[in-house]
Amino acid sequence: MSVLAAALMQAAAAGATLDVYPGQRVGAAIDAARAGDTVLIHGGRYVENLKIAKPLTLRGVGHPMIDGGNAGDVIRVAAPDVTISRVAVVNSGADLTAQNAGIYIHPGADRARVDHCELVYNLFGLWIEHASDVRVTGNVIVGKRDFLSPRRGNGIQLYNTTGAQIAGNTISYTRDGIYVDVSHHALFRNNVIHDVRYGTHYMNSYYNVWDGNRVYHNRGGLAIMEARNQIVKNNRVWGNTDQGIMLRTVQDSVVENNVVAGNQRGFFIYDAEYNTIRGNVVADNLVGVHLWGGSVHNDVTRNDFVGNREQIRYVAASDVAWTGNYWSNYFGWDKRARGIGDIPYTANDLVDRLTWRVPMLGVLMNSPALQSLRLIAQQFPLMAVPSVVDRAPLMRPLHASWARRMEQ
Repeated sequence: MSVLAAALMQAAAAGATLDVYPGQRVGAAIDAARAGDTVLIHGGRYVENLKIAKPLTLRGVGHPMIDGGNAGDVIRVAAPDVTISRVAVVNSGADLTAQNAGIYIHPGADRARVDHCELVYNLFGLWIEHASDVRVTGNVIVGKRDFLSPRRGNGIQLYNTTGAQIAGNTISYTRDGIYVDVSHHALFRNNVIHDVRYGTHYMNSYYNVWDGNRVYHNRGGLAIMEARNQIVKNNRVWGNTDQGIMLRTVQDSVVENNVVAGNQRGFFIYDAEYNTIRGNVVADNLVGVHLWGGSVHNDVTRNDFVGNREQIRYVAASDVAWTGNYWSNYFGWDKRARGIGDIPYTANDLVDRLTWRVPMLGVLMNSPALQSLRLIAQQFPLMAVPSVVDRAPLMRPLHASWARRMEQ
């Protein structure tokens, strides 16, 4: 085969490029394109609702805008191997029943790619259904900000998917930032989510990774429910009006190296078993951890609990053992200089219970009177209440420079 023939075959395999300029129709170019072609959209505003039913690339140059005219989906993807890149996708319809979206990825549209787009004033930013190996990276997603939260859609909705990668996106003013239902083997990395209901809302999903995200100023940060085999690590979750991280009916998961600060409740843990929770900083929350609903058999170690108004709010009939954590309100000693307290830390003693009932007692927390009451309660088992007990509390925090991680 000659060099020229080989070059022609390579060019044919790469596909042709069809240019679209203001005043022309993007839909007409999509209809004319062949599988593997690229439709190059030049800067301007195109008021259209598009359907892509063949493998191709839709790419913008000069900040073009596809405007759905507040009706239906702006772009529907109904074929595998479609890429949408560097376009603004705006003004979907507002019908929750029809699930109107900026970009709706249909069942079977495997390996779809959406990157560096702006999806603004859509009901759902992206709806992804029954598609495998979808990539959503580097996008800005802003919902219908003037709608009440229950009337908005989610920033990214994944339903019945496998192998998705959602990375580097910024999501705000949607109902939930990322909603995940029956979706497995996914990666959620380095996303920024703020001013939504839940930063992430997991249901019935397994083998997913949530890594390095920043989630703040929401009602709830990361809400992970009815899930197994999750890895939740290196996230910074702060300023949420309810919980920072919720683990509800979660098993066999690892939650590590997160900073959870300045929330109403740092962690809310309910019906969670056989998990590893380690290396986290839980700081300056009103309640560090709200633990109940049979959350036992968890390995909770090497966490820093710093300056929470209540370190642990524990509701159960018997003690639960955690080991090797730092507690900023631990008043024990270390005579052997091991870095480990000589007496156990008890999170839920009589004094804690009194301060729950009479919050004004909190101003006297370090007073001799309350400390004496705490010591007396330890000597009389009849006064004891079920508690989180750490039999090897650390004398110094493991993450003294945790505040710097919040600034990065």
